[in-house]
Amino acid sequence: MDCKTAAALLEAYLDNELDRDTAREVEKHLDACADCREALSKLDEVRIALRDTKLRYVAPNDLRERLFKESHATTRAARGRWLALAASLVVAFAAGGLFVSIGHDRATVIGDQTIRDAFASHWRALAATSPVDVVSTDRHTVKPWFEGKVSQAPQVRDFADQGFPLVGGRIDYLGDLRVPALVYRHGQHLIDVFVVPADAVTKNESVDDRGYALRTFAMGDQHAIVVSDLDEHEFGAFAALLSQR
Repeated sequence: MDCKTAAALLEAYLDNELDRDTAREVEKHLDACADCREALSKLDEVRIALRDTKLRYVAPNDLRERLFKESHATTRAARGRWLALAASLVVAFAAGGLFVSIGHDRATVIGDQTIRDAFASHWRALAATSPVDVVSTDRHTVKPWFEGKVSQAPQVRDFADQGFPLVGGRIDYLGDLRVPALVYRHGQHLIDVFVVPADAVTKNESVDDRGYALRTFAMGDQHAIVVSDLDEHEFGAFAALLSQR
């Protein structure tokens, strides 16, 4: 694969839209091409920057009040139309359970986006020159590095004695959630541990994609979303370590 072909696929690769074989070809090219790795990194920086809340414009209070008054003035005229719409929705609900389907679909989309972001982040880390922003096997270095960068610093432990040494950490995004990512290794396998609040994961997830696996585990008052290409036995051993208080 040459640079021209790879450049046309970088955005799709970043969004996890390529099939497995094509993604592997892109990753193979990225391993050998510093220019394309830099281009991928810049695309990721743009993606992260667009999620910055500082880019959002907050309307002034006088504009909000004016819009509220105008909206209130048209409410009575529109009430008849809303009542008709509500009646049609009730009929649809009776016919096929529309409300239940809409609620279920929305929850599925939100969950799928988090899963896609976790996989994409892991694959970007594999292609990057370094998968971490802070390089250290010392948890007393890694944990303080997160202070002030995320709302809640993660629990950081090193499992080098058990064969899963700590590599370091970085800041990442899952959906709109800015999260700390702890990075471990097991042999040649990289392990990303995205630490999220306990209420951000409502159930245990187990997803496999392109030879990689995503699992969720409880870590005290936090939750871990873990992505790696470990086999089931290795994943189980690491999960047991991660879940220990």
